[in-house]
Amino acid sequence: MKRNATAVLLLGVILTLVGCGREPSENMDSDLQQGIDAVESAIAEGVDDNAERDDSNMEDVREGSSADTVATPADFPESYDYGSGRVGDWSRDMMLKRLPEPNGNETVLNTAAEPSKIQTLYLWEEGNVPAETEFTEDMDGYFDTWEFRPYVTSIPVREGVTPKGAVLLMAGGAYQFRGNYTDSLPTAAALREEGFQTFIVDYRLHPYNQEEGALDVARAVRFVRKNADVYGIEPDAIAVMGFSAGGIQAGEFLMHYDEDVNGTVLDRLYVPDELDQIPAHASAAGMIYSFYGRLSVGNMDPDWLAEGDLPPTFYVYGTEDPFYSQFEEQYEVVRKMGIDTGRIVLNGWPHGFGSDGGWVKDYADWLEEVL
Repeated sequence: MKRNATAVLLLGVILTLVGCGREPSENMDSDLQQGIDAVESAIAEGVDDNAERDDSNMEDVREGSSADTVATPADFPESYDYGSGRVGDWSRDMMLKRLPEPNGNETVLNTAAEPSKIQTLYLWEEGNVPAETEFTEDMDGYFDTWEFRPYVTSIPVREGVTPKGAVLLMAGGAYQFRGNYTDSLPTAAALREEGFQTFIVDYRLHPYNQEEGALDVARAVRFVRKNADVYGIEPDAIAVMGFSAGGIQAGEFLMHYDEDVNGTVLDRLYVPDELDQIPAHASAAGMIYSFYGRLSVGNMDPDWLAEGDLPPTFYVYGTEDPFYSQFEEQYEVVRKMGIDTGRIVLNGWPHGFGSDGGWVKDYADWLEEVL
């Protein structure tokens, strides 16, 4: 992928960030706008061609390919059609398309897990969603309305396939939107072909914070662990992964909201239920053009990272990503901490390529080894 094509794609991404969803209002959360500004600034600066790069691990660098990118499976319902999965075929509408929501009030607590078909369930019971942010009806300018409830979409392996494990996916979108049809859904379909049960988490966006979204991820992990037998997996064979902001969200969960932490840590009015008795434990992480940290800022402090008792972590990113140097630095920090790591670097590829580029099978092979 040439530099000019990279610039066009990055420009498209930032235009999507700024203009997605409803028309922004004067009530738009200031933190959200700052996040957009940070991404816009990083993309405008691009990659410093004169910056020193560590070529000591060139075996991780490859020329990305779309040859094996998985298109929408024939057995997917029409509402889950994401097209070819290739970056060049993306459209603005596809970037902003929303996954179907659950029927009625079906939740992970009141509805049986269905391992043989795509299933969508709300993560929290109505009226018992832990939050510290007050999102009210008169607030607009956001991708989701104040009535939004986080949910999970399960995508089973093909009939007759013995699952190798489960992977929970979080799409990117700078916490302003969730790019499910460009990030998580195509990757879920590709991992399905590799024998993994997949679960897409529609976590909370702005005006909610990163901590509240981490509770959504934890809730989804608990649901999968509770139903490990139903899905044909070992309870510990669970990985979380995310793209850009979705990876940061996965990292926030692993750093501060896994195991026995529940909604009461943020909301004293939250009433724990039977699902909270299950440890929210994940055994691997995937950082797809992402890192442990905050929006646009990776954390390079090994002491801070050590606090999370992080699992094996796999990084995927392109050399033309505006956050390339941060990905490189954190990968080395995590590796030197003794954490099992994997990495694929796509030469000439930018930020935001979803499942494209030919990296998914290698990631799946790595998952099979560490889970």
